[in-house]
Amino acid sequence: MLVKTYGSAVFGIEATTITIEVNLGQGVNFFLVGLPDNAVRESQQRIKAAFKNNDLKFPGKEITVNMAPADIRKEGSTFDLPIAIGILASSDQVLASQLEDYILLGEMSLDGTLNPMKGILPVVLQAKKEGFKGVILPIANALEAAVVEGIDIYGMKNLCEVIQFFNGKQQFEPVKVDLEEAFKQKLNEFEVDFKDVKGQQNIKRAFEIAASGGHNVILIGPPGAGKSMLAKRLSTILPPMSLEESLETTKIHSVAGKINKEKGLVTQRPFRKPHHTISSVALVGGGGFPQPGEISLAHNGVLFLDELPEYQRVVLEVMRQPLEDRVVTISRAKFTVDYPAGFMLVAAMNPCPCGYHNHPEKECVCGPGTVQKYLNKISGPLLDRIDLHVEVTPVSYDELANHQPEEGSSEIRSRVVNARVLQEKRYENESGVHSNAQMSSKDIQSFCRLDETGSAILKSAMEKMGLSARAYDRILKVARTIADLDFSEEIKSNHLAEAIQFRSLDRDNWVN
Repeated sequence: MLVKTYGSAVFGIEATTITIEVNLGQGVNFFLVGLPDNAVRESQQRIKAAFKNNDLKFPGKEITVNMAPADIRKEGSTFDLPIAIGILASSDQVLASQLEDYILLGEMSLDGTLNPMKGILPVVLQAKKEGFKGVILPIANALEAAVVEGIDIYGMKNLCEVIQFFNGKQQFEPVKVDLEEAFKQKLNEFEVDFKDVKGQQNIKRAFEIAASGGHNVILIGPPGAGKSMLAKRLSTILPPMSLEESLETTKIHSVAGKINKEKGLVTQRPFRKPHHTISSVALVGGGGFPQPGEISLAHNGVLFLDELPEYQRVVLEVMRQPLEDRVVTISRAKFTVDYPAGFMLVAAMNPCPCGYHNHPEKECVCGPGTVQKYLNKISGPLLDRIDLHVEVTPVSYDELANHQPEEGSSEIRSRVVNARVLQEKRYENESGVHSNAQMSSKDIQSFCRLDETGSAILKSAMEKMGLSARAYDRILKVARTIADLDFSEEIKSNHLAEAIQFRSLDRDNWVN
């Protein structure tokens, strides 16, 4: 008897439905075909043990299991459940009448318990798209899957419950999640806030500009000045995630197995802080069976690289293309995977190995040429993709002892949201452009025009301060954002002057 069940395989952040055909014939062999990997091949032993421990009969016939499309490699242990149900249905232990309506997912323990898996959300979205009635999966994954409306989600504890479901011996209620409530519940809850930061008004202003225009930032300052503390709070002033952004971010985290099983939906913008010993594959993604890296896990959020010069140069260089294209393409001999990588980069570094170059009180002990050599660890093309260079100075005692309340993240965020609304309206006809940081050269010519005074200021700054040519576009983009924060259609001289001061590393005399 031939029976078909349905599973799913995830490639990148997209899922492909897999048809699992189980046929019983003459003989006693077990054949599993359709490019299964070792984890899939080992399902035979897990299924046999689960049948025995639940008083189910494993057919004493030749069993052929075909996984179609046969030219797609099947990875992982999530095919245990559809294969097991297919074998039971082909041997008349499970009714096959409803099998075509459901996607089955789950790795089985030897006692038949269904273990949690990753990559659930892309599977459920694809199942809904293809018109399946529901998805049956481990109960630990039910909340994550239930954020998709319009398809029934059944969380099962073990194989026996799935059998009872298809045989109609027990009624199960689909898991329901109030998507709107789940999305809004923790949208504005943060563990940190800018009101906890004493002083550092120039850094707060720089972060407000960066968040308003989606600009990348690098912080340069001595140890203990507050670079990491400030960076952690950047995500609290970014605009709230839309539902579309939330689902897209959740898909990536689902594939990587980073979903909080109690929440299901990622509602806050990610903040990723990889250690400086990270490899290039871990940062951008990849591996034998490609997985998303840190820059994809930071999609729609912030990627914070602390102690930037301590990262391997080859690791930093692989970020150059994703910073421009906002997507990572991982190519293998037989397939190509794309992962979104639309993140804000925030980097922090000391000005020199000892950390006290240009310090107002402590003396730098680094030898001649050491500072320049230290800064040269970061390539010009990478710095070219960072819009704001911000010098962080130590906080004085008077500022630390001041008990006056500081401006909180919610107040700053409201101004950021207003600026983003202006940009969305400005670029509504520009494909792929949503913020000032994403402007092309053509867009800069259209939206960043300067009057004679502004042109003279920019020319003077580039000549007197030794600013590089690559700083020109970056200054105009930042000035456009500052103008948006002032609700100004034109870029005025004060907007331009403020943008120019955020190019510390482009000054010829900075290391002197």
